[in-house]
Amino acid sequence: CKILSAALPLSGGLKPRTFQHNLSCPILHPVSGQVLSLGADVLPEYKLQAPRMDKFTILHYSPFKAVWDWLILLLVIYTAIFTPYSAAFLLNDREEQKRRLCGYSCSPLNVVDLMVDIMFIIDILINFRTTYVNCNEEVVSHPGKIAVHYFKGWFLIDMVAAIPFDLLIFGSGSDETTTLIGLLKTARLLRLVRVARKLDRYSEYGAAVLMLLMCIFALIAHWLACIWYAIGNVEKPYLEHKIGWLDNLGVSIGKRYNYSDPSSGPSIKDKYVTALYFTFSSLTSVGFGNVSPNTNSEKIFSICVMLIGSLMYASIFGNVSAIIQRLYSGTARYHMQMLRVKEFIRFHQIPNPLRQRLEEYFQHSWTYTNGIDMNMVRVHAE
Repeated sequence: CKILSAALPLSGGLKPRTFQHNLSCPILHPVSGQVLSLGADVLPEYKLQAPRMDKFTILHYSPFKAVWDWLILLLVIYTAIFTPYSAAFLLNDREEQKRRLCGYSCSPLNVVDLMVDIMFIIDILINFRTTYVNCNEEVVSHPGKIAVHYFKGWFLIDMVAAIPFDLLIFGSGSDETTTLIGLLKTARLLRLVRVARKLDRYSEYGAAVLMLLMCIFALIAHWLACIWYAIGNVEKPYLEHKIGWLDNLGVSIGKRYNYSDPSSGPSIKDKYVTALYFTFSSLTSVGFGNVSPNTNSEKIFSICVMLIGSLMYASIFGNVSAIIQRLYSGTARYHMQMLRVKEFIRFHQIPNPLRQRLEEYFQHSWTYTNGIDMNMVRVHAE
C-alpha cells in the first residue's frame, strides 16, 4: 500500500496524536512527519483526550451513558403510547374508580407509570453530572458549568415531564380533577422533542427512515384515536338525541348504553379499536362511513384529521420516493456505466472474446470498488 500524504487539522497548542485504528495503509502527516492511520470513523479530538473531572461526573460518550440513553428512549416510547391512552380511556373508567378505593398498587399500569416517573427524575440527576462539548470542541466537566448549561437547555422540559401527576389523583374524587390530572399527564410527551433531535443521526439509513415514518404515522393515529374517544365521551351525557359515535357504536354491536347502568355499553377494547379504525381510515382516505361523525364537535375534529392526513400523506410519500431513489441509485449508476461499455464495444466493433473480457472486467471492478473512482480518492488524499 502506498503512503499517502494528507493534511489533517490539528488544534493549536496540541501535539499531533497517533490514531489507533486497524488499517494497513498509514498516512504521513505533512507537517510533523508523524505517521497517522485512518480507521472506519475518525474520532473527534475530545475523545482522544483524557479530561480532568470529578469521580462522580459521567462522560457523555461513555458506555453507561449510551445504555442509559437507550433505556430512557424506551421509556419515552412507552410514555408516548400509554399516557394518552390512560388519560382518555382509563381515568374515567369504572375500574379506575375501584382502583382508587383499593389503593395505588392495585393497578400494574400505574405502578409502571410511577417507576417511569422515578426513572425520569434519576435522568435529571444524571444530566446534572454529565459532561458536554462546548462551541470550542472542548469537553466541559466542571459541575457548575454543567448545571448552568443544563438549566439553560432541557431542564424545564425534563422537569415538567417528570412530575408524578398520578399521585395527585388519590384523595381527589371529583371527575373534573381526574380529567385535569389526565391532561397534565400528557406533559410527559414533551420528552419526545429530545428524542426527535437524536433521531437525526439515523437519517442516512433508508430502511431506518422508512420504519421511523411508519411508526410516526401509527403513533399520530393512536393520539388522534384517544382524542376522538375523548370528544365522544365528553359529549355523550349532554346530547338530547343520542347521535354520537359512541351511541351508534353501541347500537351497531348490540351493546347499547343504559344510562341507569354505568357498566353498560361497549367495552374499552371495542371503543379503542373503533376509534383507531376511524383515525386510520380518515388519515389514509376519506373513510368508509361505517364510523361517521354526527355532532358538530365530531365533524370539526374529522376535518382536522383529514387536513393532518393530507399533510402526512404528502410528507411521508415524498420521503419514501426519495429513500427508494437513494436505495437504487447504485443500481442505476451500474446499469448506466454498463450501457456505456456496451456502446463503446458496439462503436469500435470489438470482437466477441475481447467483448466478454471487457464486460467481465467491468463487473469485477464494480464489485470490488462499488463504483468508486479510486484514482480520484488517491488524488484527494494526496
